[in-house]
Amino acid sequence: MNINKVMVIGAGQMGGGIAQVMAAAGKDTYLNDVDINIVNKRIEFIEKLLDKDVSKGKITTSQKDETMKHLIPSDKLTDASDCDIVIEAIVENMKIKASVFGQLDSICKESCILASNTSSLPITEIAAVTKRPEKVIGMHFMNPVPVMKLVEIIRGIATEDATYQIVKDLTLEINKTPVEVRDVPGFVSNRVLQMMINEAVYCLYEGVASVEDIDTVMQLGMNHPMGPLKLADFIGLDTVLAIMEVMYEGYGDCKYRPCPLLRQYVKAGWLGKKSGRGFYKYN
Repeated sequence: MNINKVMVIGAGQMGGGIAQVMAAAGKDTYLNDVDINIVNKRIEFIEKLLDKDVSKGKITTSQKDETMKHLIPSDKLTDASDCDIVIEAIVENMKIKASVFGQLDSICKESCILASNTSSLPITEIAAVTKRPEKVIGMHFMNPVPVMKLVEIIRGIATEDATYQIVKDLTLEINKTPVEVRDVPGFVSNRVLQMMINEAVYCLYEGVASVEDIDTVMQLGMNHPMGPLKLADFIGLDTVLAIMEVMYEGYGDCKYRPCPLLRQYVKAGWLGKKSGRGFYKYN
């Protein structure tokens, strides 16, 4: 099965990035959100990113124009009716995701694959709300999507081999590296990454070192490009907390318990870069 038409649901940073790489690969790509103004702003942002790539000589003007030609704004899920794959990239909330997948199941053609970019929630549970669990799969992209090469591919308990192979081939086609992981809370990437972030927050909570010094240790001592606390700000502290809670509940192990300071920051509305304040302050 060839993937020619795609819908990406969620016009945030992740959804916009996924739509960009799909369009760059020549796929007709609907970028969908409930508010068409959000979609149009994200498409404008993508065009600005591509203009920068043109100015740096990374792509040509014709490549930029070709990518933009394949991006289609959408505020209706019914636009997915003729898509070959739909990739959901919305809030990490099972109830909301289940509602969207239930609607897609009745809208999309029988052969359409339904994928989730969830960073921690179980694919098997998402698939259970549909009548096509064999065609439901996880495609967990890394942020920023146009730059990062990895895609975790997660099979639900009922996902067919054919579905996995189509998604793996698509991942290679958009110049990403697929890695198959089991359907467990946090998969591999967030099971390791969020534990590191949470432990860094505990270091701050216990007064071991300052925000800047904790990040400096990991950057200069472990050769990380960005410290864990600044990275948490970029991910969004509410997202970090949500992932930690999924793992804490899923594994029932106290080592996944979110740091109380992380909970406090989220309750204060200090969500990181997107809110102007997290572990650092932003203009």
